[in-house]
Amino acid sequence: MLFRGVAPALVTPFSESGAIDKTAFCGLIEHQITSGASALVVLGTTGENPTVTSTERSELIATAVEHVSGRVPVIVGAGTNSTAESVTYSIEAERLGADGLLVVGPYYNKPPQRGFEAHVAAIAAATSCPIIIYNVPSRTGFDIELETILNLANEIPAVVGVKEASGDLSKVADLIQGRPDGFAVYSGDDEWTLFFLVLGGDGVISVVSNILPRMMHKLTQAGLEGDLTGAAGLHHALVHAMRACFFDTNPIPVKAVLAHLGKCRPTVRPPLAELPSEKKSRVMAAFASSLEDELGIQDSSW
Repeated sequence: MLFRGVAPALVTPFSESGAIDKTAFCGLIEHQITSGASALVVLGTTGENPTVTSTERSELIATAVEHVSGRVPVIVGAGTNSTAESVTYSIEAERLGADGLLVVGPYYNKPPQRGFEAHVAAIAAATSCPIIIYNVPSRTGFDIELETILNLANEIPAVVGVKEASGDLSKVADLIQGRPDGFAVYSGDDEWTLFFLVLGGDGVISVVSNILPRMMHKLTQAGLEGDLTGAAGLHHALVHAMRACFFDTNPIPVKAVLAHLGKCRPTVRPPLAELPSEKKSRVMAAFASSLEDELGIQDSSW
């Protein structure tokens, strides 16, 4: 198991001109580690991976691995809707020192389940990195079925977990009950984290933790330690902020809040567009009380 707890799906900071801002990126990484992150996810959906070039991918991975320096696992989004490209990205991520790979269900071409199994098998054969499957049918148009996840978990030792964002809690319950020993089940949606923990899940790959890392750390730790009352209280304190992350396409709202806090620019790459002012006021209002709580348990560096 790569981690238990919370792994932020990191944003990719850009300068005003649209270039990658490595200084801001390292600042975000450092704050996550000191705030209790169990792992870091680079180049996921929140990291705007579709608009990051191959050269930039390598630079980001190398920067993350160097700055983290072994303190927590670095997990790299390497899945695409092309098996050959996914294998290439996975080999490069491993070469640069990634500790694990996040492999999303192929989007747009909507393969059969057997095709996805072959896709993952090809990646596993090409690298020695542990693999977390990522099921997010709302974005991909492709649902990785329960049987497929369990087949991969049982048949390919490198497949060590799943980030499940389908919103189907019955499926999650069956998955947790039927998984092999050591196979991790992570929530792919912050708002479902509490329920995954109640069912016996292992944590969350989180969007809101870009902004509220210590509160999400406290929530997941409470749940993993069996303090469900404490976890529920933190869920209620965070839920409006969790929802505000999706008032517009992720990561647009998250970058707007980070910009408000002076941590990076709000810049996103086209065809994404920065948050309009009327939505920004709604997002900031939703984050207001959670930010006060976060600042109350943090040092003054945030």
